[in-house]
Amino acid sequence: MIQRVNSAIVAVDGVEYSAIGSGLCCLIGVEKTDTEQDLQYIQRKICSLRVFDDDAGLMNLDVEQAGGDILLISQFTLLGDAIKGRRPSYSKAEEPDKAEKLFNELVERIRSEYCGKVKTGKFQAMMDVHIVNHGPVTILLDSRKRF
Repeated sequence: MIQRVNSAIVAVDGVEYSAIGSGLCCLIGVEKTDTEQDLQYIQRKICSLRVFDDDAGLMNLDVEQAGGDILLISQFTLLGDAIKGRRPSYSKAEEPDKAEKLFNELVERIRSEYCGKVKTGKFQAMMDVHIVNHGPVTILLDSRKRF
């Protein structure tokens, strides 16, 4: 999930861990079946999605053209399946060790392509995420377009 933000802050144990100004806050769920192709797709979308206003007020600019920052936060609960019962199942979420490796690979891919500030949350930590969504603009991305 990608949100266009005026600012976003991640706090761990009440202490600021990372923060960005205007840009994109991306909540990333790593699924058991994710591959290199999925990482490439998500990387390209995050870096090239045109959700920032141009001079005419139209969403024609990507995050780099808008001079924004990127905050990437791993969030396994995005993969929660609540179709049956009242408690979500997270059986599609990748195991933490593998998920962290893929998440970090995505972070490095984005850092290698994007010249602006790229920050992250703290993997597997209980985080307080303060997001000032601008618009609001929220885009759901799935490399296999299942929703």
